[in-house]
Amino acid sequence: MILNVYKPKGCTSFYMVKSIRRVIKEKKVGHGGTLDPFAEGVLIIGTGKDTKKLADITNEDKVYNAELKLGELTNTLDPEGVVIEKKKVPLLSANIINNVLESFLGNSFQIPPMFSAKKVNGQRLYKLARQNIEVKRDPIKICIEHIKLTDFSNNIISFSVKCSKGTYIRVLGKDIAEKLNTVGSLISLKRTDVGSFSINDSVRMATIESEWKSLGI
Repeated sequence: MILNVYKPKGCTSFYMVKSIRRVIKEKKVGHGGTLDPFAEGVLIIGTGKDTKKLADITNEDKVYNAELKLGELTNTLDPEGVVIEKKKVPLLSANIINNVLESFLGNSFQIPPMFSAKKVNGQRLYKLARQNIEVKRDPIKICIEHIKLTDFSNNIISFSVKCSKGTYIRVLGKDIAEKLNTVGSLISLKRTDVGSFSINDSVRMATIESEWKSLGI
């Protein structure tokens, strides 16, 4: 079974996997692409034999809506971290921001952040980061297929982006801020699409629990 689940803010992707496992009483459960705890939106979950399909789903392009707060940089590049740098925000216009956003279109390389679930030498980076240990990370090839400014006010840039597997929107946000001659971190992130799976068709955990209970399983 492949489920298009809506992950709310404040919980991990693994928590959602455990919740599904508990409800449907299936040991083999996995997800197709981690969403950070502060993020929300589409999380594809596979169960039983269908977990094999997750590898292909993970490789699909993804679409996000993000909010980037300029002027403050956190160690996690999101609202869960502590501010490690502040910098004045220059006078900006929609035209200036759009030009910077468009400069990220196409193929490039991105270095995974230390606060991430990626493994290096068998260890999760975020576990090392919590110990103030920083290790070398190999750049990953990514592709930004589409990026668009949706709003700019009070030093907060709202934008949508369609990108390839492996793209860290937190890192993209930091890089956007740097090209605007300031610093910045994401304050919100919503994944709206994973391949053909849309947020409009996603199901809340409460609904899954209710429907499964009604089946009497």
